Amino acid sequence: AVQRIPALLDLFLRQKMELASGTVYASVTLGRYVLITAFVILVLGMLGANWGQIQWAVAALSVGIGFGLQEIVANFISGIILLFEQPIRVGDTVTVGDTSGVVTKIRMRATTVRDWDGRELLVPNKEFITGRLLNWSLSDQQTRTLIEIGVAYGSDVPKAMKIALDVAREHENVLDDPEPFITFDSFGDNSLLLTLRCYLPSLERRLVTASEMRNTINDRYNEAGIVIAFPQRDVHLNGLGPIDVNIRNMNDLAAD
Repeated sequence: AVQRIPALLDLFLRQKMELASGTVYASVTLGRYVLITAFVILVLGMLGANWGQIQWAVAALSVGIGFGLQEIVANFISGIILLFEQPIRVGDTVTVGDTSGVVTKIRMRATTVRDWDGRELLVPNKEFITGRLLNWSLSDQQTRTLIEIGVAYGSDVPKAMKIALDVAREHENVLDDPEPFITFDSFGDNSLLLTLRCYLPSLERRLVTASEMRNTINDRYNEAGIVIAFPQRDVHLNGLGPIDVNIRNMNDLAAD
């Protein structure tokens, strides 16, 4: 019953009520908790148990919770808070610590986050309530991506900025509102640093879109004669003493 009834509830909420997937998951999970509690009370009643007989067990359990099970209870309560408040939902893209991924399950004790390599990270529910959490898709799927460009000193900066901006405007996955823009950020050690900022409708093609734009910018810069900068170093010779300079013919070097 605990397995089948929540499944029927899930089907009903999705087809008849047309609720969001996160709301359906929270409702089904809470319904499962209610069913388990009801069945436990029912079984205890069938066994003839009453409060007078189980109060000592409840008291002992309370002491155990106070000493050894407080983390488990804290995670359970945090899980219920997550289901009610929904700071994260199944299917959300989140960053927890150094791990980014998609929420796949919210259980009684822990939440499962699958990262981009397919690995599953089990995060205690308490961390989502007491710690810092980055939810990329809590209220809006729209995100901004940055493309950093370094052009060589002496390049035509306005032209380089216009080319990069045209590439962003022409890409089908870049939003027109907010519109993309580019800034000249700083004079770097080896390059003039530009940053292209553009907005995407969702996270689905974020990496692919950025890669395609970088490839197109590189091709356009090659056509325009704009050089993508690379690290350079100046070598200074000590001129305090004599410098021995030899000029030799390449044929003599080959003979040696």
